[in-house]
Amino acid sequence: MSDVIATIEGRIGCITLNRPKALNALSLGMVRQITQALLDWQQHEQVLAVVVRGTNKEGPFGAFCAGGDIRFFHQAATSGNPQLEDFFTEEYRLNHLIHTYPKPYIALMDGIVMGGGMGISQGASVRVVTERSKMAMPETHIGLFPDVGGGYFLSRCAGRLGEYLGLTGHMLQGEDAVHAGLADGLVASGKLAHLWQTLIETPFENGEAVERWVRTRFDHLQKTGLPHRAEMDAAFAMPHVNDIVQQLESASDEWSQDTAKTLRQRSPLMLHVVLEQIRRARTMSLADDLRMERDLVRHCFSLRPVVDSETVEGIRALAVDKDHSPQWKPARVEEVDAAEVAAFFVSPWPAHAHPLRELT
Repeated sequence: MSDVIATIEGRIGCITLNRPKALNALSLGMVRQITQALLDWQQHEQVLAVVVRGTNKEGPFGAFCAGGDIRFFHQAATSGNPQLEDFFTEEYRLNHLIHTYPKPYIALMDGIVMGGGMGISQGASVRVVTERSKMAMPETHIGLFPDVGGGYFLSRCAGRLGEYLGLTGHMLQGEDAVHAGLADGLVASGKLAHLWQTLIETPFENGEAVERWVRTRFDHLQKTGLPHRAEMDAAFAMPHVNDIVQQLESASDEWSQDTAKTLRQRSPLMLHVVLEQIRRARTMSLADDLRMERDLVRHCFSLRPVVDSETVEGIRALAVDKDHSPQWKPARVEEVDAAEVAAFFVSPWPAHAHPLRELT
């Protein structure tokens, strides 16, 4: 069975991520399959809208997408496999295609939605979460940065929420994702199978009718907002990572102390890079942000020798050796060299040769 099942059912283009043992982590092949389906359906008269879901080991739903295949990243980086470059170029093109897709694209984000899973859902015209959704951009945990357009969509969260989510990798539950502006509505997971079936059986007149109907299915939210917003905005508005950490560590409340401990576990270098990424992205178009992120990801794997790459080390500690003890270089945010951070934002390509030069 294919890792991506793409079929036309009724008036709907249906995409099911079908790699449950890997929590539907995206491979290069999966990126290509999703891209091809979307391109095929762009002008297809029968397809009024697209809906995407994941599967878990029991069947449809339960897990959306845990991100990119980080074990592949590690293996490809250490062996010099050129498909590593292809993966990010083609994944970011897919992210752009979803954000700019001419038909409604509905993402049913049940279960885990991280990294690359956010990349194929944040550009959706309707982003649906459930009470089981676990949403995060946890890349600083592996010495990476929130890519797949993360700079673009995190920077557009209210206040300093984007900086907080990007630096800490904090996981949002379903309702919190709606309050964060990273989902449009909540639907109880038990209703998803019926929603899917109704979508493919209903003779909708047009794409707007599909979108409108999905929005009428949203459940009432129980909470009124996210906690600790005032403390978050105050700390993550500070000009530098060192200032953020210092402010959190000098505060006496439990949330500030816990947040400071989290930041101390992340890659110090990448915390500085991510803060700069999100703040630059605030004034960028999606296309420019994706070009910047393509530069950043090249630097993550090649600005230093592979053995000294924060990303290679972070993935090793989490997913290869699983010792959960990454040896970050440098070890503390106070020791990060500003010149090394600045180097991440120098494109390795001239504009006319950039792999994403065609994005607008």
